[in-house]
Amino acid sequence: MGQATVPQLVLELNGQRRTLEPGRSYTLGRDPQSDVAVDDARVSWRHATIAYHGNGWVLEDLGSTNGTYANGQRTNQVPLGQGAVVNLGNAESGPRLTFAGVPAPAVPGAGAPAGGSDWHEQGTARFNPGANPAAQGGFPQQQAPQSVPQQGGYSQPPAYGGPGSGANQGGYHQQPSQPTPEPVYGSRNPTMVRNLAGGGLATIRIGRGLDNQLVVSDLSVSRHHAELRQLQDGRYEIVDLDSHNGTYVNGQPVSRQLLGPQDIVGVGHSTFRLVGDQLEEFVDTGEVSFSARHLTVEVDFKGGKKILLDNVSFGVPEKSLVAVIGPSGSGKSTLLRALTGYRPADRGDVLYDGRNLYKQFAELRQRIGLVPQDDILHSQLTVRTALKYAAELRFPGDTEAAERARRVDEVLVELHLEKRADNKITALSGGQRKRVSVALELLTKPSLIFLDEPTSGLDPGMDRDVMKMLRGLADEGRTVLVVTHSVAELALCDRLLVMAPGGSVAYFGPPKEALHFFGYETWADVFQAFENYPDHDWAGRFRGSVHYQMYSADVEAVQAQSSQIQHEQTKPPKQQSWGSQLSTLIRRYATVIGADRGFVGLLIALPLIMGAMSLALGSSAGLVGTGDPQKPNTDAGTLLLVIAVGVCLTGAANSVRELIKERVIYERERAVGLSRSAYMMSKVIVLGVITALQSIVLSVMGILPNKLPAHGLLVSSSPLPEMVIVFTLLGIVSMMLGLVVSAVVKTAEKTMPLLVLLAILQVVFCGVLVKLTQPGIAQLVWLVPSRWAVAAEAATVDLAHIGDPAHADDKLWTHTLTQWSIDTGALVLLGVVCAFLVVRLLRKHEPEVMRQR
Repeated sequence: MGQATVPQLVLELNGQRRTLEPGRSYTLGRDPQSDVAVDDARVSWRHATIAYHGNGWVLEDLGSTNGTYANGQRTNQVPLGQGAVVNLGNAESGPRLTFAGVPAPAVPGAGAPAGGSDWHEQGTARFNPGANPAAQGGFPQQQAPQSVPQQGGYSQPPAYGGPGSGANQGGYHQQPSQPTPEPVYGSRNPTMVRNLAGGGLATIRIGRGLDNQLVVSDLSVSRHHAELRQLQDGRYEIVDLDSHNGTYVNGQPVSRQLLGPQDIVGVGHSTFRLVGDQLEEFVDTGEVSFSARHLTVEVDFKGGKKILLDNVSFGVPEKSLVAVIGPSGSGKSTLLRALTGYRPADRGDVLYDGRNLYKQFAELRQRIGLVPQDDILHSQLTVRTALKYAAELRFPGDTEAAERARRVDEVLVELHLEKRADNKITALSGGQRKRVSVALELLTKPSLIFLDEPTSGLDPGMDRDVMKMLRGLADEGRTVLVVTHSVAELALCDRLLVMAPGGSVAYFGPPKEALHFFGYETWADVFQAFENYPDHDWAGRFRGSVHYQMYSADVEAVQAQSSQIQHEQTKPPKQQSWGSQLSTLIRRYATVIGADRGFVGLLIALPLIMGAMSLALGSSAGLVGTGDPQKPNTDAGTLLLVIAVGVCLTGAANSVRELIKERVIYERERAVGLSRSAYMMSKVIVLGVITALQSIVLSVMGILPNKLPAHGLLVSSSPLPEMVIVFTLLGIVSMMLGLVVSAVVKTAEKTMPLLVLLAILQVVFCGVLVKLTQPGIAQLVWLVPSRWAVAAEAATVDLAHIGDPAHADDKLWTHTLTQWSIDTGALVLLGVVCAFLVVRLLRKHEPEVMRQR
């Protein structure tokens, strides 16, 4: 055979050498499955490739976080040859690669001459100065991807998926030829491969418990999560076992579905794929890429369309910290909602390691953490207690308390909060409270973490502390994106995204090069330029720059997968057991109330004070007639009015702030699977019990000292029970009305004026002060709870005959059990209507993709 004309290339690192053969591409990175694995934190998971391209060897950077450097300059491509030197991750101290050319071998496919290299390819190569290089030279003959059978039917995955992978060792077997499936997590290799053929198992159960055939060590996975069943015709189906977080096929929740060769099954942070008679498992370890492509958001504005985001595209490598800055009105908050799926873009895609977030939100939501600007924890609780309740809501119901406690402790240690675990959140500094909010999101081990203004209101020292914490989260294997107004610590970030007015990208690249790109010395000058030159094409200027070619061109060149997002394709996530959520929410809410001693004292004092006020209005006649037809007992109606208004105020005051003050918490918890109705019912039950006790105390104090009729309509011996029942119902309905107000308003400050308005309506339209028998008005005031409550009380004591004769023709006051039942039933119906309104109004404050249509 003739001498080959294509040269080989010798790569040297840390004193070890490797001969690279033409005809294939070599991957470099921190991934142990890379062809050349470099164990250095500054090196990206998939950092670069080396291949022969016609005229010579070339190293190409794959968008690494810290870059590739030649001759001290960052570059995307480096021609390689004799004497070439490349640094990874840092121009001066990063891992140093040196290259040299050698003659091509005489026989194609044979290895380098013996002794020509002291380190050769054997499966996957990891550079490790302490390792013993192979003694003999030569590459193994190219084979199909191979695996080594292990105990239990498992096998180690192939070293890499490209041609020529695998080592020619005993015990390896060749996999059958299969159609090439779509990539999972980019080009990443599977974490584990299970051989299904000849295993003797027609059903493989997947779950967290050790009694499963396939164990997934992930707290978001139920103990018995799903089953992979082989049918008689040889096909497989996946069956969900009523799991907590659901089983997904191609991102969509399923209860039972046949699997094809391209289908991807999601269980917690793991995904599975059938390839012939093998089941491949891919574990999401957090080191994932993230990109936005052509994101555009429009809203209706004055009969036309206003663009909030204008064709925003950028790509974020794994394990990176990205900051988003820009002047007010540049679309930062809109971008954050679009990236997290809270408000999907009208056009464009958000890709989580190549998977469309909008179309697969139901599954991928579990891998995204969001820390809003406001705290997402109840500040009255201790750090540990708050995280404990959050873990109960986010982890499966079959997770043991000890398992949840261990995970809480791990997060506390990771964020250096273990010494503050038993402190109330209100006692923490601003930076520490932000750490607690991040800790809540870390419970479920998200791969992506988004933060909205985490340093807002913090002093420079706390600002630096928070940004260093985020830097650490990225270095530990997560992708972190932070929207911020602070520019003091941008140097800690890997990438900086600058948004221009109008929602377009003005810059994307390394932070240290940004000011030079704009031609200004400070960020104040840059933002002033945005304001002074509003018509300047900042996005066009960026697209014409070298920074665009280096950091955004490859993302921009890919067209959006869907020109118009179909929001109805995303189903709401499978929720935890409704009863389990309700139990946790009730206990948490009761703990929050009990932790605020001042509020508890007010709850006790309020009915006592209101009841004492009603005592001052008592008369000698009480709630019976005076015995003189010419002298009606007008004080009886006034007494009923005062008690009714007191009960209304007490009930409404209990709830009028409860939803608005927890809106941020509810929005975040709803995005991770909280049941809307369970949340509402937890408020109704806890506040209902409190309001009922208050109403009983208030009404008994107001009624009991007065003379009462000898008989009641409901209980023949005394009217007191039925009167207390009616006032208790009035208090609960008023509490429900307060929840409606709390769900409507946008700020807590607006609740107090509305509370005053509600009190006035109860006074005027209860039927005592103003005659309400006129057509039209009589029907309109049916919406006022006190109208029905006072009418029911009036029916009990026959107020139409003993009180003011002007109200004698009020039919709602008729002294019969039937009319009392109608009045009471109408009061209950108003409460049900209020509950329905609360549920519907809560929907307005949820992520758009979570709203059931």
